[in-house]
Order: sequence, then C-alpha cells, then structure tokens
Amino acid sequence: MHNSTFIIQHSSNNRNFAVLEIQVVKRQLSKTMKVSYNWLKQYTTITATPEELDKILTDTGLEVEGVEKMEAIKGGLSGVVVGEVLECEQHPDADKLKVTTVNIGAGELLQIVCGAPNVAKGQKVVVATVGTTLYPTPEEAFKIKVSKIRGVESFGMLCAEDELGLGKGHDGILVLDDSLEPGTPAATVFELEDDYTIEIGLTPNRADAMGHIGVVRDYIAYENVHNGKKLTLTFPALKNLEAKSQSAVVSIEVQNSELCPKYAGITISGVEVKPSPAWLQKRLRAVGLSPINNIVDVTNFVMRELGTPLHAFDAAELNGKIVVKTATSGEKFVTLDGVERTLSETNLMITNGDKNLCIAGVYGGLDSGVKDTTTTVFIESAYFNPVSVRKTAKEHGLNTDASFRFERGVDPALTEYALRRCASLILEVAGGEVAMSETIVGSTVTDREVPFNYTRCNQLIGAVLPRETVDAILNNLDITIRSVNGADAILIVPAYRVDVTREADVIEEVLRIYGFNNIPLPEKMNMSVSVFPKPDLENVQATISEFLVGKGFHETMNNSLTKSVYVEKLGGEVLKPEYNVPILNPLSNDLDVMRQSLIFNALEMVEHNQNRQNSDLRLFEFGKVYHKYAQYTENKRLLIAVTGKKYAENWNDASDIHSFYSLKGIVVALLKRLGLEKFLKEKAIEKGELLDGVQLYLLKTKIGEIGLISGKLKKAFGVKNDVFIADLDWDAILSSLKMNKIIYKELPKTFAVKRDFSLLLDTAVTYSSIEEIARNADKNLLKEVGLFDVYEGKNLPEGKKSYAVSFVFQDAEKTLQDVQIDTVMNKIRKGLEEQLGAELR
Repeated sequence: MHNSTFIIQHSSNNRNFAVLEIQVVKRQLSKTMKVSYNWLKQYTTITATPEELDKILTDTGLEVEGVEKMEAIKGGLSGVVVGEVLECEQHPDADKLKVTTVNIGAGELLQIVCGAPNVAKGQKVVVATVGTTLYPTPEEAFKIKVSKIRGVESFGMLCAEDELGLGKGHDGILVLDDSLEPGTPAATVFELEDDYTIEIGLTPNRADAMGHIGVVRDYIAYENVHNGKKLTLTFPALKNLEAKSQSAVVSIEVQNSELCPKYAGITISGVEVKPSPAWLQKRLRAVGLSPINNIVDVTNFVMRELGTPLHAFDAAELNGKIVVKTATSGEKFVTLDGVERTLSETNLMITNGDKNLCIAGVYGGLDSGVKDTTTTVFIESAYFNPVSVRKTAKEHGLNTDASFRFERGVDPALTEYALRRCASLILEVAGGEVAMSETIVGSTVTDREVPFNYTRCNQLIGAVLPRETVDAILNNLDITIRSVNGADAILIVPAYRVDVTREADVIEEVLRIYGFNNIPLPEKMNMSVSVFPKPDLENVQATISEFLVGKGFHETMNNSLTKSVYVEKLGGEVLKPEYNVPILNPLSNDLDVMRQSLIFNALEMVEHNQNRQNSDLRLFEFGKVYHKYAQYTENKRLLIAVTGKKYAENWNDASDIHSFYSLKGIVVALLKRLGLEKFLKEKAIEKGELLDGVQLYLLKTKIGEIGLISGKLKKAFGVKNDVFIADLDWDAILSSLKMNKIIYKELPKTFAVKRDFSLLLDTAVTYSSIEEIARNADKNLLKEVGLFDVYEGKNLPEGKKSYAVSFVFQDAEKTLQDVQIDTVMNKIRKGLEEQLGAELR
C-alpha cells in the first residue's frame, strides 16, 4: 500500500468513525484486465448475455468491475438501409449532380440528390434516411436533414465508404450486391458486430485467468455444474509448422535454468511487416491495446488469448544465437522506452552472446524488436521464475503486461502451444515460411499432487455438499481425482493453477464454483468469548482516544511502510539506518522500510494540512514502530502533536499558540486519567529528534518524551510553525497500569497550609529539579509542589529567570505548627541554594 494518511473524527459516545480528510495514494491489490465478450465466444458456446456473464464471473471469483458496449461503428449505422435506384436523371441546374428516385422498402419513394460520379439506375445502394446521424470518424458526426440542393429537395443521402465510417474510400457511393432487398439494415449487410468490453479486477492469486482461455474455463465450470450443460473448451487449430528449410537457425543456450526453466523458439523467414488485418486490430482494441504492426500484434493477441507472454526478435540482431544469462553488475541497457538502465547481477537477460537484447520477462531492448524492414523473425516463448521477474521489474520500476503475468506465474504447459499458435498466426497475417523448426530447452513444470478430504471440505465450507457435486466441480476445474479411500482422496492439480497448493486451496476452488451465495446462513451463530485480563487493554486505548478527542484532537492512521531516506538523512543517534527493517520486494522507493518512528508521519500530515491553509492542528496516533537490533522488535506507541493556535480565531480572543507546556498539560492529564501521574518523573532530553523538552518516566521505566521538533526536521518537511510532539511508549504505559492499585483512605481532618518561594535561578535550571529537591526534603508533610509564575526579561540579570513555586503541607491527623513547616521550608531553601545556586527574591 502506498503512503497514506487518514484523519479520523470520533463520535464521543460510540467511537464511530467519519473521515475528515484523506491523503491516499492507492496500492492496487488487484489489477484490472479487459476481456472481449465476442472473443470469449471463440472458445466455447456462450449463451449468457454480457450482463449475465458479469454475474457468473463475479460469482466465481473474477469480480467484474464494469461492462462497456463497443460499437463496431459509432451509431451502429442506425437509420441506414439498402435502397434501389429506380430513376437517375441529370440535375436541371448542376452538371455534376444527379436527381435519383430511390426505393427503401418503406412504400414511399425518396427523391435524393447525389453528386457521386458512379450513381446509376438499377443499383442497390446504401441510403442514410432523414434523421440519421453518421460518424465518418468517432469524433466527427453529422445529421441527415431534408435539404434543398440547387433548388431541388433531397430526402436522404446515398453514402460512400468513408461517410459511413467503414473505410477511407471516397471515389463514389457504395454499390451493393443486386440480390439485396430494399429496406435491409446496412448493419446486417456489412455484418457489423458490436462487442462488450468486460473489465475484471484480477487479484494476484488468479494467475490462471490472465487470458481469455482462463476466463472461459470458469464460465464452462459454472454452466456445467449449475445448469447441467456439457460445454468444452476448444483451443484454436494450428497450422503445419514443418520447416521446409533450416535457413535461419538460431541456437539456444540457457545458462541459468533456475531462473529460466524452459525456453522455446522458432524462426519464420520471408515475413512482410505491415498493418494487421481488421479482425486482429478489432480484437486488440476491444481489450484496450493499440495495434502496432502485424508481428507485434500477433504476440499481444496470443498473450491476451492464453495469458502467456511472447516476444518477437528481428533475427538479424541475433547473430544466430540466443543466450539466456544474468547480467553483469553495472552494465547499461537501453530499453524499448529509450531509457538507459543500470543492470544488476540478479537481472536475467536475453542476449545474443555478446549483446543484451531484452530483460527476460519484463521489457524488450531498443534495437532488438521487429522493424518495418524486418524479414525474418525469431519468436520466443518461455517460462521465467516468477520471483526473479518480480524483483527485476520492481528494481527498474517497470510494470508491463509481460511482467504482470510472469511474476504471478503463467501456465508452463502452454509454452509450446503459445509458440505454435503465434507462429501459425504470423504465417497467416504476415506470410513467410518456417526457417527453423521449433526448438525447446528445459523441462515442463509438472502438475501437483494434493491430498483432499470430503468431510473436511464440508466443515470448512459450512454446508454439506453432495460428493457428486464436489467431484463435478473438480473435474470441470481440470483437477483430476487420482484415487479415493473413504473420505480421503488424492488430487492432481494442473500446473496453471499456481495458487492451488494445499487442501484449503482446493476447497476454496470448490466453494467459488459452487457459489458463496449458495451457502445457507445458520439459524444459530456460535462464538467464543475471550476473557480479557484486567484491565481490558482495548478499552484503555478507547478511553484515552475519547479523552484526547474531548480535548479537540483528531486521530490519524498512517501506513507502517515509509521511506528509508527519512532515517538516512534525518535520523540521529536514536534512529539509525542499520536499525531499519527493509521490505524484500518494496512496491516503491517511498515504501521500502518499516517505520522506526511516528514522528515523520506526523510531520507529513502537518505539512500537508499547512499547505492547505490548515495550520492549527491537534493530532494523535496509536501505531507500531519496528526496529532491527540484535533481533527484530515491534513497539506500539502513542504520538501526540500540536501546532499553531490553541483555539479558533475569535473577535474577543487573542488565541494563544500551542507551547511545550500546553502539550505537557495534556500528557499529564492523560496519565492522571490512567491513575499514573503520581509515579511520573522527568529528565531533560539528551539526544533524539526532539529539542527543549523532557523525558518521561514512570518510576524507573521510560515512557517517552515531550519536546519541540528540531530546525532540521522543520526544514526537511517544509513546516513553518513550531510543532510540539509527545512520543509515548504505549506498551510501557500499559505495563505500568499494574502499579495503579486503588487505595482507599479517610479524608484529612485538618486544613492544608500553603507557603511559597520566589526564586532567582539560572535559565538552564528546570522546574523538575526544584520539585525533586523539595520532595527529598520531606516525604511526610509535603503534599504538593507547584509552579505558578515564570518570568524572564527586564530587571533581571542576564542568564537568570524568576520562578514562583508553591508548597502545600498537611497532616491528616493534627494541625501543623509553624515551627514544623518552617523547618521543612528552611531545608528546601538550603537545598535549592546549595544545589541550584538559587536566590530568594
């Protein structure tokens, strides 16, 4: 998932979420794939309408995201019919115009003025009637109206090829076969076939459905199981590929069979590179591809048909040799998009022994592809290691149709058929002859043996399926039942179902064909109730969330993946690059490590909102951070951030800005809400991402720190205002809750006595050191120590500040005497003078 931020508003009663702002870049868990309705019908009998097919495919796990009608010609030639020219006379006022009388089979004859030189009496022609809209191109349209041409009325138009959008010919009107009846729709005459593009959200586990053949397999299984049909899958017939000569032999050497288990090739000479025929172009456009030339179009067609990528090389670039090997680290390679890329030793390359030709399974080279002058082509069909292809594609930031398929796992059994199918089509659309027989290096990946239990299948599905139904589903999914012993069976799963490796996977296959919606909901729901140890940690987090929301904060949620560059450039002694937990196959450079801190996410949000004129923020996030020390660690933290003004602007309120003390007050109140404030201790921050703050301890356990972000961080994120952050160790806080034992005692019977000191101190002295000295002076009578005034500035010596500190004394059983209080106050004064150099004002 790409870097994302959610800002969430709680409802104070039930914590329902409502999104306030979203900053998200989506990671596609599924990739959309387009298939053609008419194309699917080439491999079996499909009686379902596109809308019905939508439901069937979605029910079987191929979720259809949209169905779009594609007209063969825009407008579908609606209103265009066959007409017969009964009369053709010269226009009385124009030498190049004719006045015709046309029968369109509607009873009333039409007078139409025509300027075509080839119009004549007795012809069958194409007539666009009044009110018809024609589209010479999809972007251009004109409507047929009653018009007067040189004084003669015309009630329609006799059409040329280009005016109908059927081609570019404009030498004259189209003259049709004389056997056609007037009034016949032109769409019928030209056999125009509308199509439907079906867009499928293909999840990574459905590698078996990356081509039209795979989609048809699911349709056949559904119809056979649910509707009792006996549909079969028909693979296209192949041409005779016997080589008449071996005039263009290419030797094949695979140096790394682990990364390339199988490689097959064939050579065809005497081809003519030209535009593809109309049927091929139409098929490719139906699935969102633009035709290039007949050779490349065939490789793309077969890839979308079978799900197996292929590549066509100009044989002149091969020097009679194909060598599949890994690259040399650091060497340069220019890909088809003109970008020079630096290769690594893990990149598998297709070479001619000396020169790199393409990145195997990912992208072709700039000079190795088919050109207009190419006369001999070498066709590659291979099975590449999915992990290798994925790593290479991610390394170079490439996401091609080929890599999409190879990295998910293509059908290894179709490698040879795909090669033959491609060669057959090239011979059909580009001519030529086989100049090297099919050559195969490597072995086929075998089918898998998976144990299966019918009883366990019913248990996992939650319903009892008849065994014959399960067997029918397995057979229609090409999963062979090799043996059965009672409820146990041994199944043979075809290699193209790459995600089916366990019994649970087989059961999922059975369920998706049987239908998730066909599983009845039970009348009684059983559940186990977990008993939480006290306290309920989820409830504690909910309580603190509600507490912060009540203080005007917004809860945020961030991705745990982040940029390694943050720690590399902005980390210090606490956050170090060697502590990063890297992602083995990162989606991008922005998501290549697990986060070590929540601070960087918070600053991203501050910067994002600041740039949208929302600079007054109160944010908090519960989230985990990850480190690699001697071992991998995971730690849940609570981050609280404030910046800008405390309150919204108001005519009678100056709206103070947030400070260290306003954030510290929130944290102390939070700990008080948990009953932990009495254990709180502070120390000055020594190192880290925060400045001018304190480290917080509960007794001897560090629970975090509060401070101001450094100038380095402000500059790096482009933050203008000061940002104060409390970075708290939530796991440590929860562990400390066991210290919070409720102790009941009587209310004091006496009054408290309050005294105070006005102290002149060095500016470096912190309040926490004053409190510590006071607490050490007396542990019985001194109940509270408080700071009620701070002053720095005019009338004070340089480097000095003034603190006004209060002390509250009380004995629960008897009234205190002045001598008791004075004794403690003198002890406190002496400690402050000796340890801090304090002076009484």
